[in-house]
Amino acid sequence: MTIPRKAPTFEQINITGPAGNLECLRLESAQPETRGIALVAHPNPLEGGTFTNKIVTTVAKTLSRLGYVAYCPNLRGVGNSEGEHTRGVEEPNDMAAVLTHARSEYPYLPKVLLSGFSFGTYVQSQFRQRLGDDEIEGMILIGPSVTRQAFPNVPADTIVIHGEEDEVVALAGVFDWARPQQLPIIVVPGVGHFFHGRLTQLADIVDKQWRIHLA
Repeated sequence: MTIPRKAPTFEQINITGPAGNLECLRLESAQPETRGIALVAHPNPLEGGTFTNKIVTTVAKTLSRLGYVAYCPNLRGVGNSEGEHTRGVEEPNDMAAVLTHARSEYPYLPKVLLSGFSFGTYVQSQFRQRLGDDEIEGMILIGPSVTRQAFPNVPADTIVIHGEEDEVVALAGVFDWARPQQLPIIVVPGVGHFFHGRLTQLADIVDKQWRIHLA
């Protein structure tokens, strides 16, 4: 009889960051073999965003089921992470430290998947600009905060998911950012910024779109 593989659970770890200790949630791959590293960034901490945000943990669990080990840090000044929040200026340095740590644990996995929600998409989009194409597998951005920060352009294969009724970042603003890049946007009808009551649907979209991305 085959014994079902036990689903992994989040483990809290500590990582040395440029401003001091970073607390981080790590979720191992739910598959027998780990296929990649995923970094997931949280929303604005000035509005309560931390690594326990439901969209962050939903994305991490989805990626774990797809075979990734997911790292979800509290960026500087958030929770018990040391340093001060800098509105996205220095936070990409924190993500770089998390990636260095992840690669020390999984040296045979050179590529990384970057994902973020809201403010976390700004952090990840900046961090992406530091990485070579041979280092990154792709990006998944949910509710990108393009009307709140001076957002960079992103690669054409970036997966962008946004709620039709987003009350924090208006969909029209996302289209204005995406249009010059000819970047497709996946719009989820009837959904607000936090995907209340629709997290299962979000997980299904992430799963489907990433499988298409890998095909």
